[in-house]
Amino acid sequence: MRSDIFVSALVRRLFARGDFAAVERKGEEQAGAIFIRQRFRDGLETLYAPAPQSLFDEEESGTRLFEIRVDRREPQEIRETLDRELKFDPDLWIVELETDDIGDIVPLAGFRANPLD
Repeated sequence: MRSDIFVSALVRRLFARGDFAAVERKGEEQAGAIFIRQRFRDGLETLYAPAPQSLFDEEESGTRLFEIRVDRREPQEIRETLDRELKFDPDLWIVELETDDIGDIVPLAGFRANPLD
């Protein structure tokens, strides 16, 4: 699935649930890597990054799966991690989610199926 379509579907699903989502940075439309910042009410954040291809099985090839890169840390630490990623890949997307539960929204490698497929 194209990056722009995946991000659009992700944002729509959050708004449909009554939560908030915003695109902080637009990346390459076709195949840009997508990073997701989950903001919690206590001010901490979790950063989800694209899962390494080694975590995909044959059935999952071609889908988007994520892994937790930084779990429940201060926003500054998330920003520093994203700044490092941007130096490596300037075409990435950054999406912010303000929700306490992403269980049916973000597909994690090895944990659950992609709800946007």
